[in-house]
Amino acid sequence: MLGAIGLDARQESAYRALVALGAAEVADLAHRLALPEADTERALRLLEHQGLAAQSSARADRWVAAPPGVALGALLTQHRHELEQAELAAALLAREYRAEATELPVHDLVEVVTGASAVAHRFLQLQLGASEEVCALVTGKPMVVSGIDNDAEERAAQRGVAYRVVIEREVLTLPTGLVEVSASLGRDEQVRVVDRVPTKLVVADRTLAMVPLTGRGSEPAALVVHASGLLESLTGLFEAVWREALPLRLGGRGEVAEDGPAGPDAADLEILSLLLAGMTDASVAKQLDLGLRTVQRRVKGLMELAGVTTRLQLGWHAYEKGWVARSADEGRTGGPAAAATVTGTAGAVAGPAPERTGPVAGPAAEGGVAGFATAATASADGPPVPGSAADAG
Repeated sequence: MLGAIGLDARQESAYRALVALGAAEVADLAHRLALPEADTERALRLLEHQGLAAQSSARADRWVAAPPGVALGALLTQHRHELEQAELAAALLAREYRAEATELPVHDLVEVVTGASAVAHRFLQLQLGASEEVCALVTGKPMVVSGIDNDAEERAAQRGVAYRVVIEREVLTLPTGLVEVSASLGRDEQVRVVDRVPTKLVVADRTLAMVPLTGRGSEPAALVVHASGLLESLTGLFEAVWREALPLRLGGRGEVAEDGPAGPDAADLEILSLLLAGMTDASVAKQLDLGLRTVQRRVKGLMELAGVTTRLQLGWHAYEKGWVARSADEGRTGGPAAAATVTGTAGAVAGPAPERTGPVAGPAAEGGVAGFATAATASADGPPVPGSAADAG
């Protein structure tokens, strides 16, 4: 614990023993620490050099501890000053490096790391340098550092760094897979599972990312990506995989359990069914005897659950995920074009939507996204759009 201020294990043990005893002779202290007297005396001399111990004025072979509040406080102040100087030097070196780089934009964007040792070191360094969050996609075939060897993860988590990890299902079949996942969950990390992840990936604090550069069979190499559009794309890739993955948790007996996919509850499906039938938010609130804000909050929750930003996207997502099914007998034989049935715990509660005589979004027929919204609403083969254009805002 005192290694951060320059004490090794023997020096720390000797100082703690002296603090507990108040004073001790070398032979007694050596016996207490289970160390040779020569090693004990050497540790005491180093403590004396750092101002943490001193020989008794009454007896030359007797040692006393310096008051921790004074002695350790002085060492902490010294090391803080040294760290500040090191940070200043690092900032100056980084500025000099950028100034001297012949290809400044490239050097600012990516960094190529080659060799197993260098890749492993950079991977651990990325985690140890994080201060807020580490996001990772993990495959079943580690290239350089296995989960059991990733001690940086535990050290970072102990400092309060949050971890969000998506693993391939194959990881759970590895000899140490369940042990590693259990350890991660035990540290309150969030772990999810999918059948396959698109690539290995680690993102630290959304400012640095690391991805493999070479395929199997060649020398390990990786690409470290700094803040840029490429980094934003990699972060978006992680978030997309994260949304589709299923959470893992520790069961009552410490076993790893997999949660089922989240979905809308009965009230959500009932609201969705009425929106798909062509009703406005206000009409749905009146029909179900709910507040308008409650309806709008639940619609927003459905959009967050689906990972979409518009009601048009919500309609497509509900159709793709089986929350809503179109009637095969409607729309194709001259019936109402927006007939739909909502599935799930709410049952079939939506009837045919009323026919619309004008465009949904005004001049949307001109084309573009708004034009697509109009066409999708009136199509007999695509999913309906929940809510009216007036509600979408």
